[in-house]
Parts: sequence; structure tokens; C-alpha cells
Amino acid sequence: MQKLALKGKMALYNFGKRTRQIMQNDDGDQITGWLIVILLVVVVGAFFLKTYQGTIVEIWEAIVDKIYATFGI
Repeated sequence: MQKLALKGKMALYNFGKRTRQIMQNDDGDQITGWLIVILLVVVVGAFFLKTYQGTIVEIWEAIVDKIYATFGI
């Protein structure tokens, strides 16, 4: 589990490093840098949604059940 956490930290560090390099680069078109950032955010979001879909559904159903129980719906 610690190896996975370390791997995630390294990926986050590398992502931040690359993002800073893209944003600080004055030679290229800054729109391209922003598009890359948006693409990475979408891809990472899709990965987490796909990976943790079951957990997200369970949490959502627990929230809805709690609301039903609280308000007697």
C-alpha cells in the first residue's frame, strides 16, 4: 500500500512539475498549455470515476437513504 501511495505522490509531483514548465514557457502558445492541463484534468477525472464508480454509488445511496430516513420520505 505504501508503494502505491509513493507512486501516486511521484505522479502528482511529476504532473505539477510538467504543468509549471508548460505554464512558464514563454516560447509557445499559452492556449496549448491550458488545453493540455484541461485534457489531463478530464483524463484523471475519468480514471477516478471509472475506478471508484462502485464506491461513489454506495456513498451516494447512503446519503440518499439518510435523507429519506431523516425527512421520512
